Order: sequence, then structure tokens, then C-alpha cells
Amino acid sequence: MKQDRFVISDFVWERIAPHLSGKAEDCGVTAADNRLFVESILWRVRTGAPWRDLPEIFGNWNSVFRRFRRWAERGIFERLFEVLSDQPDFEYAMIDGTIVSVHQKASGAKGGLKIRLSGARAAV
Repeated sequence: MKQDRFVISDFVWERIAPHLSGKAEDCGVTAADNRLFVESILWRVRTGAPWRDLPEIFGNWNSVFRRFRRWAERGIFERLFEVLSDQPDFEYAMIDGTIVSVHQKASGAKGGLKIRLSGARAAV
């Protein structure tokens, strides 16, 4: 995998880097490469591949996965989303129906589809 195919621009990296754990000024262990780690997560989200198929350039898949779980539990990704939510060019953080699919049986409630007036119309 070529590093020129990575996603995070320098502009975006400058915005998110201060909000990540493992910086040199943080207590505890200093992270080896936060930018490469974030790229590995974005690669996995874009491809939909299992963790075990993570390219070796990103490091050991299990180490990346465990670090991902720690960050998720600490709320780091929510913090990053808040920082980047005003960035219009951050389209790969958007989720829509092309990414998330629902089982065919989850498309409606028991008894079928019923047409109801929206709350705005009912109030008028």
C-alpha cells in the first residue's frame, strides 16, 4: 500500500492531532504513530475488511484493534467527530444508506406500512 493513497490531509491532521491520546506531553506511553493509526482505521472503514486483513504497513492487526477499542471506550472518536463536524470536506466521516444496511425484515413494523400525517401537519 502506498502512503500517497492515505486519506488524512495535513490540514485535517493539524486539527485532530491535539485531541488524540499518546502525545509526547501526555502522561503514560507515547504512541508510535498516531497518524498511521488513524489512517488504519479509515482504511478499514472504507474497505469494510475484517481486522485480520489489515495491511502490514499499519502494524499488527491485533495491536491496532486493541488500540481502537481503548480509544472507543475513552470517547476519543466522539471528540474527533465534534472537532471535524464543521469541516465540509470531511465527507468520509458521513454515514448514509449506502454504508449501513438493514436486514430485509427490519423495514417495517408488524402489520405493514400505514400512512400517518406528520406532526407538523397534525398541528395545523
